[in-house]
This record gives sequence, structure tokens and C-alpha cells, in this order.
Amino acid sequence: MTAPIPREIPDLPAVPATTPLLLPAPVPATAVVAPVRRPAVALFRLLTAVVAAAGVALELLLGTPARTLSYFSVQANILLAIVMLLSASRARRARRPLSSTVTGATVLYVVITALVYHLLLAHTTPPFSMTGATTAPVRWHGQWATLQILHTITPAAALLDWLLLTPAARLHLRQAATWLLYPLAYLAFSLGRAAVLAPSDPARYLYPFLDAAAHGYRGTLANALLLGLAIYALAVFLVAIDHTRPTPVRRRV
Repeated sequence: MTAPIPREIPDLPAVPATTPLLLPAPVPATAVVAPVRRPAVALFRLLTAVVAAAGVALELLLGTPARTLSYFSVQANILLAIVMLLSASRARRARRPLSSTVTGATVLYVVITALVYHLLLAHTTPPFSMTGATTAPVRWHGQWATLQILHTITPAAALLDWLLLTPAARLHLRQAATWLLYPLAYLAFSLGRAAVLAPSDPARYLYPFLDAAAHGYRGTLANALLLGLAIYALAVFLVAIDHTRPTPVRRRV
């Protein structure tokens, strides 16, 4: 025998007309794959930090601290030494990398020092000197070696670290405008420092293109504007390269 068919079927719950959308929840890569120790990367970054610190220390020995620490290239290399030291520690201990805003800005600033030196300062008359010397530095002597360390070796090391040891697509276009804050602050510092020093002080203006006594404030600000546009273009170029270059590593460093 079969069971009797009920005369009334109970009401079923109504099916909603629209179902709630499931929003994507991106998960950081470090939550899925733990960072690994990279001793070779840590060693390279530690050596870069040591070289940058050595260049700054050598320049401090050759010149006066007040003048030496006022150079953009010296400040950029101090930042590079700190960032590379922290990055080396994180790579050795398998910790998350520093913010791309910090590392990208560091690469940008040291590349600026290299380009400005080799394109605008290396062949000037009188020769560019960070100690106030009026003669060209002699090859393989202290001042020449310092200029090469701060404006060639450390920028090249920072670029190699970024291209070969850092994952791609970490930089963003919105960061480019943020990176201009430090060069803008340095411009204000440079002009304010010159206003405080005596007009007869040879260290009043450290860079010839920021010499308001020679170019006037209008010419100096025009030079600064052109340089600022070039820096922003370079920042955008670095972001574009970062999003087109292949990722050199599979895991976070």
C-alpha cells in the first residue's frame, strides 16, 4: 500500500527576488604563503647600507658637518642606508617588506642624485665640490671617491635591488605626488638656509641651479619648477616600469 497523498501542501519559504552579492575579499599573499628567509638578499642590502654609510662618513671627514649634511645627495644616502639596513633585517628574518611608498621614494631620491650629478654637476666650471674646493677632485682621492660612492655606486646598487630582488607591481601612481614632498621641503630648506647665512659665505648655495644670488629668485624658482617636473616624470616612469617588468622573485622579500 502507498501512503495517502495529503490534500494540502504546506507553504514553502519565498525565494528572494535578488540574492546578496558576495564581495571579493582579497587576502594578502603573506596570509597564504609565509615569507621565507633570503640570506643572499639580506647580505646585498647590508653591503649597500654599509657603502652608503661609508660614503656619508667619508664626506663628513672631508668637510664640515653643517655643510655636508645639507646636501640632498647626503640626505638621500642616509635614507638609503637606513632603508637598506631595515630591509636586510626583514629579509634575513623572513618578515614582511617595508612599505612600497618608503622603498620607492628611496630609489627615486638616489636616482635623482645620480642624474643631477652626472648631467648637471660633473662638468661644471668651477668644478662641483661638496667641500668647497675650487679645483677638480683628483681621481682615486678622497673627494673623488666620495662623489662616486654617493652619486654612482649607491644609486646603482639601489636600482639593482629594486629590479632584481624586489617583487614587481608594488608601486602606484598616487605615490608619485607624495614623493615630491621631500624635494619641495628641501627647496624651502635650501633657500631658508641661504637667507640665514652671510652673503660672503661660500657655502651659502650648495647647488648652482639653486643659486638665487646668481639667477635671482625668479630664475631659481623656474629652475626648481623644471627640476620638480623632471622628478615627477621620473617617478611616473618608475611606476610604469614597475608594472611592466617581470617579477624577479616568487615570494615576498
